[in-house]
Amino acid sequence: APSIRLAPAARSLFDEPLAIGVQGLGPRQQVTLRTSLRDETGELFQASARYQAGDDGELDLARCPALPGGSFSGLEPMGLLWALQPQKPFWRLVKRDVQSPFLLQLEVFEGHGERPGRLLAQTRHERAFLRDGVRRVPVRDGRIRATLFLPP
Repeated sequence: APSIRLAPAARSLFDEPLAIGVQGLGPRQQVTLRTSLRDETGELFQASARYQAGDDGELDLARCPALPGGSFSGLEPMGLLWALQPQKPFWRLVKRDVQSPFLLQLEVFEGHGERPGRLLAQTRHERAFLRDGVRRVPVRDGRIRATLFLPP
């Protein structure tokens, strides 16, 4: 059965590279990968890309270019993240509470149709803004408002 391989596996920092791969596909199988996340107001952001697995049934986004017809094309290992677009026009992805991560969902669908084919695999991944152990200290002095982030 196909499965999604991520490195780091379950959680990463928002500005940290995320390696994405799919294993267990058929030789040269055509699939569509889709990422989605909801911002703090509940608005949905999505991106998708069309790929073809290698002869061994493996798909590594760092080595396999996205085919035309998705949110982007070409060799873009992080394309499924930077190409996220809002479903509501002119909406922007903004993070107000850096203490909670974004929850990213990745899905693999069969084929390249306009409508997604059969769901082959899915996983979730947290994109955090603070490294574990970092303390957030609000600073207020007169008219000054700031936040101090202290490492462990």
